[in-house]
Amino acid sequence: WFFIKMYERGLAYKKRSFVNWCPECETVLANEQVIDDGCWRCDTVVEQKELDQWFYRITDYAEELLKDADTLDGWPEKVVTMQRNWIERSEGVEVDFDIEGTDKKIKIFTTRQDTLFGATFMSIAKIHPLVAELVQDQDVLKRIEALSDDPEEKEGVDTGFHAINPLTGESIPVYAANFVLMEYGTGAVMAVPAHDQRDFEFAKKYDIPIRVVVLPKDVKIVKAEDMECANEEYGILVNSGEYSGLSSNDAKEKIADYIENKNLGKRVVNYKLRDWGISRQRYWGTPIPMIYCESCGIVSVPEEQLPVELPMDAVLTGTGSSPLAGMDDFVKTKCPKCGGEAKRETDTMDTFVDSSWYFLRYCSPKSDDKPLDTAAVDHWMPVDQYIGGIEHAVLHLLYSRFFTKVIRDIGLISTDEPFKRLLTQGMVIKDGMKMSKSKGNVVDPDFLINKYGTDTVRIFCLFAAPPERDLEWSDKGVDGAYRFLKRIWAFAYNNKNLLNKEGNGDKDHSELSDHDSQLLRKTHQSIKKVTNSIERDYHFNTAIAALMELINEAYAFRQAGDLDPDVLRFCIKQAILLISPFAPHVAEELWRAIGEVGSVFNEKWPVWDEDIAKEDEIQLVVQINGKVRAKLMVPAGLDDETLKEKAFAEQKIREQINGKPPRKVIVVKGRLVNIVV
Repeated sequence: WFFIKMYERGLAYKKRSFVNWCPECETVLANEQVIDDGCWRCDTVVEQKELDQWFYRITDYAEELLKDADTLDGWPEKVVTMQRNWIERSEGVEVDFDIEGTDKKIKIFTTRQDTLFGATFMSIAKIHPLVAELVQDQDVLKRIEALSDDPEEKEGVDTGFHAINPLTGESIPVYAANFVLMEYGTGAVMAVPAHDQRDFEFAKKYDIPIRVVVLPKDVKIVKAEDMECANEEYGILVNSGEYSGLSSNDAKEKIADYIENKNLGKRVVNYKLRDWGISRQRYWGTPIPMIYCESCGIVSVPEEQLPVELPMDAVLTGTGSSPLAGMDDFVKTKCPKCGGEAKRETDTMDTFVDSSWYFLRYCSPKSDDKPLDTAAVDHWMPVDQYIGGIEHAVLHLLYSRFFTKVIRDIGLISTDEPFKRLLTQGMVIKDGMKMSKSKGNVVDPDFLINKYGTDTVRIFCLFAAPPERDLEWSDKGVDGAYRFLKRIWAFAYNNKNLLNKEGNGDKDHSELSDHDSQLLRKTHQSIKKVTNSIERDYHFNTAIAALMELINEAYAFRQAGDLDPDVLRFCIKQAILLISPFAPHVAEELWRAIGEVGSVFNEKWPVWDEDIAKEDEIQLVVQINGKVRAKLMVPAGLDDETLKEKAFAEQKIREQINGKPPRKVIVVKGRLVNIVV
């Protein structure tokens, strides 16, 4: 249904184009699914193949996707930056270069029209249509075809034809180059070796002239033969006719004006983002609801005939063509317009299409007459907290934003963005690689559970690293988590007689001894730390660290001898409640062990008292010119001026300053004073 609506709006279209092809998976890959020139699933080097493919016109939303990235305050900045860089807006000019001796043209896009006078050759993709059209020499064609697909190895072949620089009238050679891709830009690049490092290296390799046309400010002359690398910075134009002497910025405007006035090209806004190729030569995917009729052309499946369902008896051939193509019962159909013989589309949609809007369907799973119930979706959306891997930054996360905006424009929802907050969890690493069955470096969970119990495994996984970072698997770390649980277990059971007595620790704080007050304060601080780490920061590792500190404090309190049992009971009761999300089985057992009735999970979550949690004293670090020179204990809650006075009154600080007047004093409230002298 969504596909047809997008087709009606011009957002779904079919064209013949060069696509990314994985020879191992034998299917097309979207640009976003090519990682370091390899398939995202199997790492096989991706090839270019010309096929008829369906696309989603995601580029129509490029500007909005880029602009609205600024509103994603709850997303990791790294993910937002990756999306901005993937979309990448560029303002420049498209320029037509005539092909010498023909009526053909090569269109290029550049953001550095100030360097046009320095173009000494042109690079085009080896699969550019002009290569097959204009190169007659079969030996040259074979050499072009044999060019490496590794863009790090900059290789090229002189095609034998030339382009005319529209500003200088100069004839420049055209090279087929392996680093120019047909699917990016126009498939052709104006090469200015003096001012582009890639072009510089290519020109040096193939002995192509280098012409300097931009000088750094305050530099009078630069000889091309003396250059060791390209100067890519803006500067002052030279060797550029009437534009010589202008700054790069001024020249860019004047040259763009000239190009438009002379009908040589035009100003354009370009995006690195390409349209999303969704055709897949697989069985497992949503059928594309289109029909091919010799009389009517491409016709969409009528809405009353939706959904088109996959046949259950498909034979998976592994030949690279769609398994559906050989199933006459599926392929042969009637044209919805004329009733004549017709054929169904046999490619299926990229499965990322399905994951681009499933969260919307979750809001209205019982809507039978339409994909979504608008009122229900508007009630629940956007998602408050989304969790997913950073590897989906320019895949699922970008596609979901695109789909949400399209469905909004169709009129089914009103939200602009799908996810308020995003947490990108790390991966489990073992032996330096992501833990996976294919790499043979998995840890058997049954072995760990039999040896340590599930709670130990949970504690280790949550404690070893914050969720956004990779977790390096460590057998010693698992042992450490086991020791911690045994430690809290032993404390509860060894002190059952004390802990089973009545009392809840709700005593007047001022009536307690310093020793008792310290444990009570630590307990309230731990409640605050664990609660904030879970609810606000999602840093479960710091929550568990706070619990470890609390248990250490309880052991020290118990060993001191002179104690208030009510305070101890309150401490351990809160500790069991706090550890229950991380070690539920241990927590349930300990809850009974200390004499509580019912399940620990029926209890209310602990609440801290801010007055009790506050320290009476804090450690103040004093620095001179950023280096720590003293640490002193001062009353908590002092204002900045008093903290400065305390710092300057310290003997060590007076000796270090030795009467020098401070240039600046920086105070980090409650933590640090830095004196700059």
